Amino acid sequence: MSLSRRFRVLAVAVLATVAGVPAVPAVASTAGTSLAWQACAGVPEPTQGLQCTTISAPLDYARPSGEQVTLAFSRLPAADPAKRRGVLLLNPGSQGDSQLSLPLQLVALGLPQSVRDAYDLIAFDPRGAGDSTRVTCNLPVTFMIPPAYAVTPAGVDSQAVVARQNAQGCADAPSARLLPYITVRNVARDLDGIRSALGEPKVSFLGYSFGAFLGATYATMYPQRTDRVVLDSSTGPGGLDYTWSRRFASGFEKHFPDFAAWAASQNATYGLGSTPEAVKAKYFALAAKLDQTPIETVDGATFRWINEALTQSDATFPLLAQVWQQADDGTIARPPLPPGFDFSGLLAIVCNMDGWPKNVDVYRHAVAQDRTRFPLLGAAAANVWACAFWPAHKTEPQVRITDRGPSNILMVQNLRDNGTDYPGGVEMRRTLGQRARLLSVDQGGHRAYLFGTNACANSAVARYLAEGVRPAADTTCPA
Repeated sequence: MSLSRRFRVLAVAVLATVAGVPAVPAVASTAGTSLAWQACAGVPEPTQGLQCTTISAPLDYARPSGEQVTLAFSRLPAADPAKRRGVLLLNPGSQGDSQLSLPLQLVALGLPQSVRDAYDLIAFDPRGAGDSTRVTCNLPVTFMIPPAYAVTPAGVDSQAVVARQNAQGCADAPSARLLPYITVRNVARDLDGIRSALGEPKVSFLGYSFGAFLGATYATMYPQRTDRVVLDSSTGPGGLDYTWSRRFASGFEKHFPDFAAWAASQNATYGLGSTPEAVKAKYFALAAKLDQTPIETVDGATFRWINEALTQSDATFPLLAQVWQQADDGTIARPPLPPGFDFSGLLAIVCNMDGWPKNVDVYRHAVAQDRTRFPLLGAAAANVWACAFWPAHKTEPQVRITDRGPSNILMVQNLRDNGTDYPGGVEMRRTLGQRARLLSVDQGGHRAYLFGTNACANSAVARYLAEGVRPAADTTCPA
């Protein structure tokens, strides 16, 4: 959720519109052999030496000699070989497009030289997405995460129809046979295959959002193969389940006041209200207006979705303010997704997790409850996913996160995170027990390290990765 890069992609797209422009061991076919590194396709210059390659892994780890999937990953070699500690596996949280250029993105965001010197930065496309073997569900361009806002109870029924169609699209696609095997457990096994192919006895890990849950899963399955682990913006221990989805609403309620206060301070520029209360009233008025009279392909549900996405970072507040102006004057347009962007892989990962109700009545009750509790977004975050009608049958249970293993995990969580609400991070911290320390960060938005501006948090994570120095106890970085 987040998943995370969907918000960055959406921000770029909206900007263009606004501007008018104990587990089964991993088995990898190349383990212990030389990897064929080459230039990464589609990565613009300067690539700073970024290299790409692929390995094969079993589709079904219970049948290691059976059908194989391709795993694509990239490497940005350590800047100073004399200071190299090992490899740092990276996952930003999304499964909508290729993540292989992530090392360059983190460098551009200010990844410290001490971390660059210490690690080869390794990004990868999980099975089901990007340049790895993909699944395709032929999802409509109107597909949203979270789902559409249900203004009335009938909105749950209409969303259930859409969700069933999305699930059927996955079942009817040529890649349907892959669906049971697009699981977090298997992605963690794939990661261990990458570790083996790289010839590394241990790996360090930096994961955001879904990537944080993946990191917790890997650290549970292979605790002795982990070095330094950073989990940024964690879900609860259940992962990307229905509880996580509903928490989009509570997280948005916590972070929206930051935007409202900012917009009120910029009222002379954007005219959205002179007080935070006036800005909030404007939000409801614009959403209701678009519920009644959509503009082209933008209705109230789409407007709420754009708001959730563009409050993932305080840096996109000006962009969101322009979207509001367009909604007010009737020129708003739905932002197009980039070519090749596809949520199918993410949907498969999510719907193969435990904790998704199959009875639409459960969603009806939750939507009615959350529409009142969290009026900004509650009737969207609690609405029906394709997971209610998921066609794939699980081949094995989801990994249960535990506290068994070395104490080598640093968790980082924004207090006003509207992608993975703070209570989920607290629950994950409790589950990991003595293995983890939690660094709570007094800032809003999704993802803390490098994507946020809190110097205390950025320094603490960098110090742990580069020097191995972690807070002695859970602590908070002030604003």
